[in-house]
Amino acid sequence: MQMQDCLAIIDVQNDFVDGALGTKEAQAMLPSLVKRASSFQGKVVCTMDTHGKDYLETPEGRSLPVPHCIRGTKGWELAPAIAEIAKRTGAAIYEKPVFGSLRLAQDLASSFKRGEIGSVELCGLCTDICVISNAVLIRTLCPELPVIVNSRCCAGVTPKKHEAALEVMASLQISII
Repeated sequence: MQMQDCLAIIDVQNDFVDGALGTKEAQAMLPSLVKRASSFQGKVVCTMDTHGKDYLETPEGRSLPVPHCIRGTKGWELAPAIAEIAKRTGAAIYEKPVFGSLRLAQDLASSFKRGEIGSVELCGLCTDICVISNAVLIRTLCPELPVIVNSRCCAGVTPKKHEAALEVMASLQISII
């Protein structure tokens, strides 16, 4: 198998774009992400924040009492343009009940060790929660794998938190482009 790069699209779901926790920044960033993902030459994977109907009784739900990404709802689905890209590329989908996906990080580390991928570029939502969580997990499990965060293809809860997360990731030797 030939080595390729990997694009990890983090939680670009309707609830984070224009639904329960959507922001104008997420909506403004989406065309850049769609353009990047459409032209990406390599492996594409996606994560999906996934909660049950009991979300409000979970630790996260008690801290953030806004039901979102409830499995099977429209808000849980990938944004339509991202869903189309995922389908076209045969992207693996990683459902995750918390901010980071340990399974995604483990799979990327294994792919790197087998010589299948040469780097991973993260993009998506939210920079200061799920993007940073996944970047740190990947960096921790596979310190030799180049981890890149595409700042133009991410949006945070607020612009200030987006910038702060990028600064923290840069200090962890995650490349910011």
